[in-house]
Amino acid sequence: MSRSGRVPAVLAAGAACAGASHWAFVTPAGLPTRESAPQLRATARGSSAEAPKMTGSSSMLPTGALFVAAAAASAVSVARRAEGEVAVKKKGVKVVHGQEIPWNIFSPKAPYQGKVVKNQKHAQTLMEPTPGGDANWETAHITLDHGGNVPYLEGQSIGIIAPGPDKKGETPARIRLYSIASSAVGDDETSKTVTLCVKRNVVVNGEYVNREVGEDKPDKAGTHYPNAKVYRGVCSNHVCDLSVGDDVMITGPTGAEMLLPDDPEANIVMLATGTGIAPMRSYMRLLFNDKVGANADGSRKFRGLAWLFMGVPFSKSLLYDDEHTEYKSKYPDQFRFDYAVSREQKNAAGQKMYIQTKMAEYAEELWELMQNPKTHVYMCGLKGMEAGMAECFGPIAEKAGLDWLDFAKTMKKADRYHVEVY
Repeated sequence: MSRSGRVPAVLAAGAACAGASHWAFVTPAGLPTRESAPQLRATARGSSAEAPKMTGSSSMLPTGALFVAAAAASAVSVARRAEGEVAVKKKGVKVVHGQEIPWNIFSPKAPYQGKVVKNQKHAQTLMEPTPGGDANWETAHITLDHGGNVPYLEGQSIGIIAPGPDKKGETPARIRLYSIASSAVGDDETSKTVTLCVKRNVVVNGEYVNREVGEDKPDKAGTHYPNAKVYRGVCSNHVCDLSVGDDVMITGPTGAEMLLPDDPEANIVMLATGTGIAPMRSYMRLLFNDKVGANADGSRKFRGLAWLFMGVPFSKSLLYDDEHTEYKSKYPDQFRFDYAVSREQKNAAGQKMYIQTKMAEYAEELWELMQNPKTHVYMCGLKGMEAGMAECFGPIAEKAGLDWLDFAKTMKKADRYHVEVY
């Protein structure tokens, strides 16, 4: 998922939904290691693995900032945070509640040069004309090789720098942040790749134009609008048109709001619209797919419930449906998913099926689940989801003698309510 808007030339702390973090990849000296506490991923404490070499201005990391680029089933270290939060004190590291997480190792002025190893159009992507007149619904699944030099955690984001010019005429363009769609070890589980889920942004005869009539050329998917004024998102089109072997400028990682708890018995309720599925996919890869999320006997470390609610206009744009179906087949007691397809489905009352409409069908069950202090709610996508939560759970909260907004604030204060919307 991408987030628009102006981003400072040097990413500041909080540029990508910074907030409370549960994961850490280094245990700072002097802090308890909690070795006896069960965790979702194996730690790399005491690992003799070399720290990856950096490029640009980040070529030398301060002593003590251990970035582990593990191979195969190895993973970056994770540790439960302590109380309190302090500012960044090491380059490439953010200390959140006493624990270090990778943070802006590479800046827009000194990005990392990665390489495209895969760029595929999603099987679940919509290209034909739609009743709503959407110009282009092509969505790319793109994997970049970072050589182990850009460690990240599930729920974080990276920035991509397109050649430009952008809306402001800047070359190269200002960075665009994209939520990471792979787990920390990457889709190939080598800890050397990162995957993004990017929708091509094309607007025909809209407010902004960067291609006049006759100037729009066919993109990689073969789509073009020669008889119209067209705006093509600078970075999304750059990413979607990349080919295997192409270089790509990467910044980050950044973001701490959407990180997973380390409790293997936590419950994870996920709400996603469109490419907002990206961070949710990173969670599910860790929980249900990757070796690092498995015990020695092959069972999964995760013992809670993961429940996904995904909203899209058309069923043909249900991204990663094949993966969701596989997880449900393998782990029926731990994974559930429900789709809300607004232009194709209606509820019993004849209302369009949005995420809150679908959740309302399970309102009592979800409300009870949210009373559990081990339950976390994650939202990524359109901002309207927050209002939808209030619409869905306001009445049931009132019956319980509570105000939904106050209850949501309580969950946020307890770091159980995580929101990344645009």
